[in-house]
Parts: sequence; C-alpha cells; structure tokens
Amino acid sequence: MKKLLTLALTLTLALSLAACGGKSKSVTIAIPNDTTNEARALLLLENLGYIKLDPAAGITATPLNITDNPKNITFNEVEAAQLPNVLKDVDYAVINSNYALDGGLNPATDALGIEGSFSAYGNILCVKEGREEEPVIKALLAALESRQVVDYIDANYSGAVISVVDNPTDGYDASVDYAALSGATVSVAATPTPHAEILNDVVKGILAERGITLNVLEFTDYVQPNNVVDSGEVDANYFQHLPYLEDFNAENGTKVVSIGAIHVEPMGLYGGKQANLDALK
Repeated sequence: MKKLLTLALTLTLALSLAACGGKSKSVTIAIPNDTTNEARALLLLENLGYIKLDPAAGITATPLNITDNPKNITFNEVEAAQLPNVLKDVDYAVINSNYALDGGLNPATDALGIEGSFSAYGNILCVKEGREEEPVIKALLAALESRQVVDYIDANYSGAVISVVDNPTDGYDASVDYAALSGATVSVAATPTPHAEILNDVVKGILAERGITLNVLEFTDYVQPNNVVDSGEVDANYFQHLPYLEDFNAENGTKVVSIGAIHVEPMGLYGGKQANLDALK
C-alpha cells in the first residue's frame, strides 16, 4: 500500500511539472504603447511568424487585432523610450533602433529579428504647416539631405540606421540666398540617437559655413517635439516617421507636416530574459 501511495504521488508530481513546463507557459514581449509604433512592432512579429493579425487593422493594429497567438505571447505595452530599461524584466522586447542605440544595443548585431527598410517608416524632417518654403527651412533640409550625412550614417551605424535620400545634395540649396541668411539661427527638436548626433556632428557644420547657427534641442519623448513645433517655439523637428506624425496630428489637432524623409531605423526584436528565440519555437 505504501509503495502504491508513493507511486501515485510521484506520478502526480511528474504530471504537475510537465504541465508547468508545457506550452501553456506564456512568453512576455514588451512593445511600444503609442499607436503607430505598437502596430509596427506587431507587424514585425507577424512577419517573423509568431502571431497573425486581422489584415484590416493595418498600421493601426493593437493586440486586440491578433487573430492567432500560437506561442501564447503576453504583451506588455510600454512607453517606447523605456523599452531598453524594461528589457531585463521580460522575455523579449520590440524596440525602435534609436532607443536601442541609446540603451547600448546594436540593432545590427544584437537584434534577434529585424524588419525590412519600409519607406513608410522613414524618419522625417518636420515643420509647422505654412513654413515649408522658408529659406532657413530649405537650407536645413538641404544640409540633412547632403552626401555628408549619407556618408556619416553609413560610417557610424553599421546598418542600424539607413539613409533613404535618393539624390544627396552638396549640402546646399541653389534656390536659397545664403548671404541673406548669414547670422540666422534655426532650431530643431530631436531625440538623442541618431537624430541629434547627425544634426550636431554634420548638419551644424554645413550650415555654419554659410553663417547659419543650428540649435539642437534634445527630447527623450515622442510628444513634446511636435508640440513645440506646432506652437512655434522651435522651427523644426527630426525624430519620427510619417505614420506616427499623421496619427499625432489627428489626435491632437496639431498642424505639423513632413518636408523630407532622411533615414530609416529598422525596428528589432531583442532578448531580455531569453538569450535566443528558443522560447518562441
């Protein structure tokens, strides 16, 4: 009788352990909580084969639009800039390249999965509607679309940032009277990496050669850069992609417009508690 009881207890324990280690265990992935970056992250996970989304959701998809979740993934929605900080507390996180770089991650070598260079997500230079043709704004755009910026991106980011400028300039716009702009200042709101780096390390020097001062204001969030441009406090911003801008304008009644796409930062899937993708197999 004692042997039978021992055997029964052993079988119960084995079944319990099997259940705990079975496929019912959830994998946790942190994703951005703003509308467009959240959808972008989910589209990446779908492309990698981990979930299926309702096709009608498109670039506004949320976890509610997931139609198939065979890996039993639990999603933690986190402010985009904080994703590198929470990575250690989750199995994986989908992170924008600029925040990955800020967090000491190299998208080209550390990402376990990465998206393609979709033009819809090119990072853009933006101004308040109505300022598109101002000479100082055109001078700023020409400097950002320069061969010097393309070369800087290629040399410094190892594929984590990719230029989308098809016809780089010499840094100057032939239609602009630079002599009349000498002594002018132009201000740009930007996130630190790579936007502020590109502006400070390359664009500032190009404009300085024509007597224009570039004032770069760094922000670590996705809200204030658009607000300060819309209010007129700052001349331009450089930090976001067009789907995010369109959603921001619709939600906030702002009138900020894109005047040019400069680069794309492929979004990547990074390991936190998990060092590889085995937990998603």
